[in-house]
Amino acid sequence: MVRRVPDGALLSSRGAPAEEWCGVAKGAVRVSSVSLSGKQISLTYVEPGLWFGDIALFDGMPRTHDANAHGETTLLVVRKVDFKALLGTHVELYDALLRLNCRRLRLMFDAFEDLNTKPLAARLAKQILLLARSYGTPQGEEIRIGLALAQEDLAQLLGASRQRVNQELKSFEREGAVRVEPTRLVVLSRERLMAIAEGPT
Repeated sequence: MVRRVPDGALLSSRGAPAEEWCGVAKGAVRVSSVSLSGKQISLTYVEPGLWFGDIALFDGMPRTHDANAHGETTLLVVRKVDFKALLGTHVELYDALLRLNCRRLRLMFDAFEDLNTKPLAARLAKQILLLARSYGTPQGEEIRIGLALAQEDLAQLLGASRQRVNQELKSFEREGAVRVEPTRLVVLSRERLMAIAEGPT
């Protein structure tokens, strides 16, 4: 089933039973949690071509996080009963989902390692490169990132303050690596960003 949802639409809530397996066809899905102080914190953005929701369908536990549409988003939705039927009919799907979850684990471990070993500048450069790969549109020598993210959103993804992210972005601009536009980033030099991302720990 195809579902088109507006920006901000709640797709699933933490603690709710899992009823669907979803793939992002267009737009993005923000996965978030709420801190003890009541502040919502973005953890990741599910990009087009990726699926989410299968973990809770496998283990039968409630959803672990909130999921909201980020921008106008189109989803491919598979109901729980149909998901189980697919697994029963196409056993090769188990292997595909195992590889998908191994990829998620590797990315999670990479993020943990970066958080504990790399300075903010390197982590921010790496995040911008990932966004450019997933949402970038080449325009001549530049790459315009189509996903609209405020500096607060970037800060949450990196476990840093908005002020520090703002300082690093200004430094990137001075170096000619990026251009900061309202809710948009434009990559001016992938090479400079890569050099910052691979810099000393």
